[in-house]
Amino acid sequence: MTTRVEFTGVRELRGPLVVVEGTDGVGWDEFAVIRLHTGERRHGVVLEVDRDLAVVEVLEGTAAMDATGTRLEFTGEPLSIPVGPGWLGRVCNGRGAPLDGGPPVAGPIRAPVAGAPLNPVWRRPPAEPVLTGISAIDALTTLVRGQKLPVFSLPGLPQLELAAQVAAQATSGGEPFSVVFGGIGLTHADAAFVTRALDERSAAGELVLLLNTADDPVIERVLTPRLALTVAEDLAFAQGRHVLVVLTDMTSYAEALREISAARGEVPARRSYPGYLYSDLATLYERCGRVKDRAGSVTVLPLLTMPGGDITHPVPDLTGYITEGQLVFSAELHARGVYPPIDPLQSLSRLMRKGAGPGRTRADHLDVAAQLLAALARARQVRDLSDLIGVAALTETDRGYLDFETAVREDLLDQRTDESRELDDTLERAWRALLRLPRRELVMLPADLLDAR
Repeated sequence: MTTRVEFTGVRELRGPLVVVEGTDGVGWDEFAVIRLHTGERRHGVVLEVDRDLAVVEVLEGTAAMDATGTRLEFTGEPLSIPVGPGWLGRVCNGRGAPLDGGPPVAGPIRAPVAGAPLNPVWRRPPAEPVLTGISAIDALTTLVRGQKLPVFSLPGLPQLELAAQVAAQATSGGEPFSVVFGGIGLTHADAAFVTRALDERSAAGELVLLLNTADDPVIERVLTPRLALTVAEDLAFAQGRHVLVVLTDMTSYAEALREISAARGEVPARRSYPGYLYSDLATLYERCGRVKDRAGSVTVLPLLTMPGGDITHPVPDLTGYITEGQLVFSAELHARGVYPPIDPLQSLSRLMRKGAGPGRTRADHLDVAAQLLAALARARQVRDLSDLIGVAALTETDRGYLDFETAVREDLLDQRTDESRELDDTLERAWRALLRLPRRELVMLPADLLDAR
């Protein structure tokens, strides 16, 4: 039985933080119930304890709070939520409170929101594909069950549209599959767009939608991805489902972390972000994977904006160290009207060979992808050369590479925002582009595959 202790010694209100003195028996990460003098109840989490002082993050923010008359009751346990299939089909805010007019989400058990990275001893290697219906991903950077594969976007590019499309149409080979979508720091217009785009999947009971908007308290942005992963872990490892967690925008999460760190008076590191940004991101991303003797899996697709388009910015830079590849948006492709504007030559799925090929997707998948990328690299060199000497001075083979690049861009990479392509259709489009080149150029494709064409 947990012991509940109540304190009234509020020393300071600082941004989203409350500093309480005279505490005793209070622990780090402990959940607190805060009662204002008006009778309103708010909730908080203990961030730091130093002798008789405790620093508490208020989930609803400290607006309209007064140090006088505020009481804090510490529950003796971490912040937890009910988990179970009751989350499927629900739309909630970043703290798990319903936005769909339904009752609070209930579940047979409760799980701590903070969670923990998977123990490496428990892990199974990622395997089998998660097909998104998007050719640029499925063909060239296949997403694998248990993988963490981020999307690096530039400001103003359609990352939210891509996030919603993947969440709406991703599948996992006919096995039980669910999507948990965590929107972080969205505008109200963006939140409405996501709700509409995912309405069909939500109505089918295959989606959990958590929406944190930009005017919600900053601490809620830190809580949203943790809540999403806690729900996903139960659906995967207790309910046996394959779960895709889509998180956007993780740059908003990092900005919230920086704001809270500044309020706590911590010494800043690169670009004023806290020094523990890397370990904090790792504790989130490493919660995905597959577990021995369990049927389900958690796959994470975080999307983030690169401030100023700088891929060396701390958020994308540290994310790249933790995750297993990246999908990178191209401003040039976006300017040409290509959606999604994913640059195949900057993108990579390090686990693609674990989830694609014979017995998983199609026997020719990996060979076609390798040849396509090699040909695109050559086409880019030819395009740079043509800018110097003109197309007329190119050889016939070089002009063929330019035609090939155009075919890839227009027939394979570009698709509608509501278009879900079967993998066979995607690979056939790749073949059509490759067969524009002379056979002697297709050195990465086995002869038997070429003979069959």
